[in-house]
Amino acid sequence: MTAAYGPTVGRRKLRSAIRRAREASGLTQEQVAVAMDWSLSKLIRIEAGYVAISTNDVKALLNHYQVNDPKRVEELVQLARVSRQRSWWSQYRETIRPAYYSYIGLEAESSELYFYQSVGMPGLFQTEAYAQAVLRAVIPKLEDSAEAQTSVALRLRRQREVLDRPDPPGIVVVLDEAALHRQTGGPAVIREQLLHLVALADSGQITVQVLPFTSTVYTPLGQFVIVRFPRGEDADVVYLESTGLEDVIDDPEAVTAHLRTFIGLREAALTAAESLRRISEIAAALA
Repeated sequence: MTAAYGPTVGRRKLRSAIRRAREASGLTQEQVAVAMDWSLSKLIRIEAGYVAISTNDVKALLNHYQVNDPKRVEELVQLARVSRQRSWWSQYRETIRPAYYSYIGLEAESSELYFYQSVGMPGLFQTEAYAQAVLRAVIPKLEDSAEAQTSVALRLRRQREVLDRPDPPGIVVVLDEAALHRQTGGPAVIREQLLHLVALADSGQITVQVLPFTSTVYTPLGQFVIVRFPRGEDADVVYLESTGLEDVIDDPEAVTAHLRTFIGLREAALTAAESLRRISEIAAALA
């Protein structure tokens, strides 16, 4: 079954298993680092899932933790092999922020994605013109730079890889109505973006719900994405992205709080049919 995992889920499952094995052995990270002749930071990064670990290091760690069951050892060694596989997003490791890089891997292997967007459109659904307009608005000096072009190209690549894959994730988006009226790029650009959103919803790929101006529901959590995985292979995570804050959170209590908030936002939002009518009306007014 491990061969079915992608590198991101594989790495997360491996790091959890390694951490549990260390804790079961009663050893601290400092003690293990000394015994393995590693830097403490190396072990911390491995247990946090920030770096891959070689099969030889996995075997050495398991031996130190006295994990001797051949079947279990082989399972974890296989996870190490999977976690080191290159993926389409590997080429961007050195050019994008670590949290965003981690999120792309999680998104690529997800079975469900729940977006709450209070500002703008999720990158997964942006048209090229809208993505470029967002970049100009947020970072004007990057408009014609290689970094800007990489950012737009990556956004479009994500869309193809996620939305066009044979088993695309189920996607639900709750958009604050303000995001529909923000004139990012001007009327023509926002109109094209809104019609693109309607087309995606009409195709059955995503469910879009609008949180209307009249709603009394508000969340101090900001915008976020909840990432879920197939058959319970891995725990849900939350991705946060806003000004000055970007993080991938897998703390169960924090994830549960965001999921509870998302459910409340959906209940307060317009229905899917009502939402598409609202989006279409706003787009028509821009013609």
